[in-house]
Amino acid sequence: MLLKVSSMALMSRLSVASKALASKNSLPILDCFLIEAEDGRMVITASDAEKSLITSVPLLGQEGTGRFCVSAKKMMDAIREIPEQPIELRVDEENYRIQGKHATGTFNITGQSADPYPTPRALSNEGTSFSLPASVITNGLSHTLFATANDEIRMVMNGVYFDIHADNIIFAATDGRKLVKDLNKGVETGVEGNFILPKKVANILRSVLPAGDDAVEIRYTQDRATISTADVTMHFRLIEGNYPNYNAVIPQNNPFRATVDRLSLAGALKRVLVFCNQASGLVKVELNEGTIKLTGQDNEYNTSGEETISCDYTGNHIAIGFSCQFMLEICNILESDNIVIELADPARPGVIRPDVASENEEILMLLMPMRVDD
Repeated sequence: MLLKVSSMALMSRLSVASKALASKNSLPILDCFLIEAEDGRMVITASDAEKSLITSVPLLGQEGTGRFCVSAKKMMDAIREIPEQPIELRVDEENYRIQGKHATGTFNITGQSADPYPTPRALSNEGTSFSLPASVITNGLSHTLFATANDEIRMVMNGVYFDIHADNIIFAATDGRKLVKDLNKGVETGVEGNFILPKKVANILRSVLPAGDDAVEIRYTQDRATISTADVTMHFRLIEGNYPNYNAVIPQNNPFRATVDRLSLAGALKRVLVFCNQASGLVKVELNEGTIKLTGQDNEYNTSGEETISCDYTGNHIAIGFSCQFMLEICNILESDNIVIELADPARPGVIRPDVASENEEILMLLMPMRVDD
């Protein structure tokens, strides 16, 4: 079998597929790419048994069809430094010896049979299907991923919750200390349902989905899902279980409301973070008329820092404790010029949102309070 392919196109697709590989695999074959030549395309599959990513690259020439496995690391190392040019890959289907040839050199790699490679379980006509623009998914994942947990007991917290409605979709994530709710009203799915997307899959999708509004097809059952674009298909296992009622913890009446420049607040938090207790990361947030005062201190090392920045606030004085790092992350993820901080009392969660909601999207971020010593 002889395959001729662009070096850069092949390296690009190998890099995409490699995102599904695990650092340690129970099956040695999963350290390999599965490569199949069919109908003028090279189809590349990578898997860690829980998820599989399939992509393809057009062939410039082809003699014969077939399938084989090759070490992912060796294949990528062999191709990585070759400048853009055609590469010929000649595969001996008896001993799986792979000979590569390009304008300035050759290389040899030993592959292996594709027979032991686990077949990705595709969802054909099972379950529920709908489509979303790629930008909606990447935007929702970018806003929520930081709030997912790494919890060995409450596994449902370790992913992004897709709450699907006929005329909108909500992306939600929480680890019990912070929560994000991203409502997108600019899409029509035509279905009702929900599933929990594992964090690892969410990170891969955020990096491989195309920019813009290309259609992404999603099909899911109770325990599995398939997500497909024109260039990439992923099959993976979902997190099973009942996701917490995220709406129940969002306070509805918040009489203390301050509007502040997002970048000014982020800068002040970075400066105060240096002085916060390393274990708790506590920052004391005080709202006074026209100002927000941030205080971080570490009594163990006898250090402290304060920052005061201006804001639009005319209510009574209130002080509350938050994680400085979490608050800074929220400031960095939100994109509006100004953000609104809404508080009810020091014992209830604080809500942070953009000061102006977009036409089709409403983002709400919530922080659980921390105890502040007077």
